[in-house]
Amino acid sequence: MENKAHALAAGIFVVLLTLLVLGMASWLTRDTGVRDTYEISTREAVTGLQEQAPVRFRGVDVGKVTSIGFDPEAPGSVLVKMAIDRDAPMTRDTFATLSFQGVTGLAFVQLADEGKSSAPLVPDEAAPPRIPLRPGILAKLEERGEVILDQVEGVTARINRLLNDQNQERLAAAIENIGKTAETTNQLAHRLDRTVTQQIDPLVGEARVTLRGLQRNFDEVGAAAVEVNSTAAEFRRAAVSINAPDGPLGRVSSGSEAISQAADVFTRSTLPRVNRTLDEAGRTVRSLGRAVDELTENPQALLYGDGPVRPGPGEPGFQPPGGAR
Repeated sequence: MENKAHALAAGIFVVLLTLLVLGMASWLTRDTGVRDTYEISTREAVTGLQEQAPVRFRGVDVGKVTSIGFDPEAPGSVLVKMAIDRDAPMTRDTFATLSFQGVTGLAFVQLADEGKSSAPLVPDEAAPPRIPLRPGILAKLEERGEVILDQVEGVTARINRLLNDQNQERLAAAIENIGKTAETTNQLAHRLDRTVTQQIDPLVGEARVTLRGLQRNFDEVGAAAVEVNSTAAEFRRAAVSINAPDGPLGRVSSGSEAISQAADVFTRSTLPRVNRTLDEAGRTVRSLGRAVDELTENPQALLYGDGPVRPGPGEPGFQPPGGAR
């Protein structure tokens, strides 16, 4: 009896604990916010989308899928109903796409907008607003799959035509020619190496010797340039000393100014006096010459004087000098 009582108590405890866990899970997963109903009507396949699948707006959970069925208003279309939080930024340019969670194949609804319209999408429980469903990555791949397959088939056919027997033979011949060309190139490289070793290396050695000689010449030219610079510096110092106010050029300039002043004084005062003296001396010499001429012609004038004045030319009794008496 005691064992049965213990078993009954343990069973009752397990049942109560299970009910408590279920109640706590229900309390934790309860919807605490106000949600509005929105719909998606599409002719695209909704593979992997199930009821209670999450609805996310740019990755943020904003609701869940409440039901999936066919649209009675559009035959052949799928109608997806969603319960979305009223706080979600639903606008008139909001659109939906199907995204997949990892590699599980389970899909969820991803909401987004282009940011062009800020007009809110007003909810209406009687006629829920509908959100357009744009093709996802898989839908786009499915649409373009046939085109891609056609292109792959075309590429495969071209590759097959390129790799036919005749082209394979040509390719093998081209590869063989490339091998021969590579061998010829190696031989030319060896010959060039020998030529460089035998002829160019000695030239390089001579060039190095020449460069060393040029370097020595440059060194000598540099030393000469240093000497020229020192000589030029001495010339500059000599020029500065010569051009100094108390230097030779200054003294020569002072002497030249003194000479110029003396020449000016000589020209203004002494030279006119000398000219006057020379004029007087000339007149005196001319007078003396006339007197000598007269004494030469009439020496007795020294004893008897001049006497009467002799008649001149054209006067009675005129006799030219040296004429008959």
